[in-house]
Amino acid sequence: MVLYKLEDFDPNYRDTLQGEDIKGLGVYTERNNEKIGTVNDVLVDDDGHFRYLIVDLGFWIFGKKVLLPVGRTRIDHGTDRVYAVGMTREQAENLPEFDERLNLDHDYEERVRGVYRNPSYRTQPLDTSTPLETRTPVEAPLGTTPAHTRDTYRYEQEPSLYGLHEPHHETMKLYEERLIASKRRQKTGDVTVGKHVETETARVAVPVERERVIVERVTPENAGRAVSPGEANFREGEVTRVELHEETPDIRKEAVVREEVRVKKVVEQDTVQAEDTIRREELDVNTSGLPVEER
Repeated sequence: MVLYKLEDFDPNYRDTLQGEDIKGLGVYTERNNEKIGTVNDVLVDDDGHFRYLIVDLGFWIFGKKVLLPVGRTRIDHGTDRVYAVGMTREQAENLPEFDERLNLDHDYEERVRGVYRNPSYRTQPLDTSTPLETRTPVEAPLGTTPAHTRDTYRYEQEPSLYGLHEPHHETMKLYEERLIASKRRQKTGDVTVGKHVETETARVAVPVERERVIVERVTPENAGRAVSPGEANFREGEVTRVELHEETPDIRKEAVVREEVRVKKVVEQDTVQAEDTIRREELDVNTSGLPVEER
């Protein structure tokens, strides 16, 4: 199974752990409370389970890093310390150096596990039934080490290395939900602006002139008066011509610019109120008359 550094596996691991960052915590021995080093990083498997702490022993030995299985640790969040269960400072210094340039594969892990399966490391677990100050090393059952292969090995087969046991430091986390507001840009539709041609009948009034002939017969004042000889000139076929004119409308069409249309969009801002039901866990303490102090 491939191992990953914590931040490579989950870049937002601090949010996942609710702000509890194990990196940077000091590593101490349980018996003498001696500082071994500092947690440099954490190795997790494909499922995100903690498998090893990378401990920097720079406090004692400059630059040396070692792997500490999580089953051999106890994290005390109250003091922000990690305790190496059943390990002395000398044993930590004698651990093989962790080489980040090597592949973290099954063969590499087997070399690390082989160190912790050694009786000198397996006989150090402490008796947790007594206070820390009076604990004495007890012999851990050695048993028979099973045959481990790349395909059959499971971390659960060795709870002494990978099992997390904190019988004296139970932690109950109270969770609550919160609303996370975010925005999502989505398409609401298309506005299509185009043009088409409409036809209509237009009317225009054009004043025109038309000529006509009026033939008016009038009786002169000297009607009946005799004219002198030779005045009367009787000519047959005399004609008077009068030209008549009239105007006719000359209608034509021309195209003109009526208006311009500018298309643009603006952003309007608004505040949308949203609500939902969230849950929060509250602590219920049943003291049954026992002295319990809440802090």
